[in-house]
Amino acid sequence: MPDGALPVLDVRDLKTVFKTRGGEVHAVNDVSFELRPGELLGVVGESGSGKSVTMMSLLGLLPSPPANVRGGQVTFDGRDLLKVNPDELRSVRGAKIGFIFQDPMTSLNPVFTVGNQIMEPLRKHMGLNKREAAVRAQELLELVGIPDAARRLLDYPHQFSGGMRQRVMIAIALACDPQVLIADEPTTALDVTIQAQILELMKELRSKLGMAVIWITHDLGVIAGIADRVMVMYAGQVVEHAPVEELFQNPQHPYTRALLKTIPTISGERAARLTIIEGQPPIMMAPPNACAFRDRCDVAFERCAQENPPRYDVGHGHDAACFFDARTGVPRDV
Repeated sequence: MPDGALPVLDVRDLKTVFKTRGGEVHAVNDVSFELRPGELLGVVGESGSGKSVTMMSLLGLLPSPPANVRGGQVTFDGRDLLKVNPDELRSVRGAKIGFIFQDPMTSLNPVFTVGNQIMEPLRKHMGLNKREAAVRAQELLELVGIPDAARRLLDYPHQFSGGMRQRVMIAIALACDPQVLIADEPTTALDVTIQAQILELMKELRSKLGMAVIWITHDLGVIAGIADRVMVMYAGQVVEHAPVEELFQNPQHPYTRALLKTIPTISGERAARLTIIEGQPPIMMAPPNACAFRDRCDVAFERCAQENPPRYDVGHGHDAACFFDARTGVPRDV
């Protein structure tokens, strides 16, 4: 990634709310980040932390109602994606920004062949005729490592294994040579061997195609092996953001430190091998006016219940939203 390169995607103060019978759920709260050309940004956090909702909000993929993107700015290719009309957004979705969904079996249409589903974006966004699209679809299946690609284009999703279906989803996302690829936990439902194959495939494709990638996961082990930078989310907010090595060597937010402790080990006493984070993430029925992690935090103090901490710059491209300074071991004097 070139130093000083302009971001290919710039997100500022994104807010998303869900209207429910019980009131409004503030799922995404002032999320800001940049994605630079060719880099891989890892987004981590527990289920319900707002990772997937944030990325779906960027592309208008949430049903409205109940979802409402209430504020923010998403700059891509010189345009704010939150303000463009539906036709313009459709021209970006699947063409310039690809999206790999979490479960390929529910994302692929069971009544259409894999070939038809790969060819659809090629014909819609790139204007290819049926023959040209079929040739390109075969190339894409070969690119993602599916053998006998010409024959497999005629097969239906149920005729593929879980790992192969995920490769098909990657092929669809890559069909139009996107500038940005968003991968929403693409290896979660796969066994460890297939997961390793998909991760290796993504490394190869990223190197070959030079695209920027956002990789959503709850697995810090995956992030350690593939990411350039990491964004940690909790309760719909970014609580820490840093280069990947810096985050693992010098975690600043108590939530990040707690996540790192939950990575299992095979050494030591059995009772000490697996650590959990006590408690549950909050349901955000109002905009945050205090630290959302305070009830589960081992260093919380009075101020944490009175204010929502901003993201403090801690140096080396690293910031954390915490009133407690992990470097000095005392609360911040600001």
